[in-house]
Amino acid sequence: MIALLRYQTALLIGSHRWLPPIILYAAWLALSIRSGDPILDGFGYAAGGLLPTAVWLTRTCVTNEPPAARNCAAAAAGPGRVHLACVLTAAGTALLLALVGTAVVVLLSDPRSTDHQVAVPVLPATLAGLLAALACLLMGTAIGALSNWPVLRSTGWSIPAGLLAALLLLVLGASPANAAVSGLVTGSLHGTISTPWLPLAATALIAAAAVAAACALSSRRG
Repeated sequence: MIALLRYQTALLIGSHRWLPPIILYAAWLALSIRSGDPILDGFGYAAGGLLPTAVWLTRTCVTNEPPAARNCAAAAAGPGRVHLACVLTAAGTALLLALVGTAVVVLLSDPRSTDHQVAVPVLPATLAGLLAALACLLMGTAIGALSNWPVLRSTGWSIPAGLLAALLLLVLGASPANAAVSGLVTGSLHGTISTPWLPLAATALIAAAAVAAACALSSRRG
């Protein structure tokens, strides 16, 4: 698996297809994170932007390899393991963005409530923000795994499905990604920190199930 991850990482870097989703996330941070804004609000915005970015990165990685090269890798290591390496490469790239986004919020934001009256402890807030980012990252990875090959093989269906699912899971109250983000934004009103352990656990289970299903299906479809 280490060799497959190195191969997929080199393939992603060499293709330059990582640029559009990373530029998207950088633009999102530039527009939503301003110097002096409340820290918990900043973490909420940074986490929310990761969900569509992770969807895009997952699509990039699972469709990046030419069919002939993928068939050779699948023959050597198994199609399921190759597909898993693609998804993990996307998730690892999104994790780097999560760390960068968290650092940007810490550096620029004011560690106070929305009205700037209540002090917010930076370290607990940073932990909550990073966990919320992980929750959104995992949800985006799950959407990307289910909205692309081998689950959906048509680009005409996969791209709209991924975008629609990302939007819905950001705004619907029943979504664990929404719960993680809204917990930060709501807590910012009073300067209280809501650490999103439960949303993170839920998205981890969803992502694991989605990726396992996609890998199993890739073994059947070749």
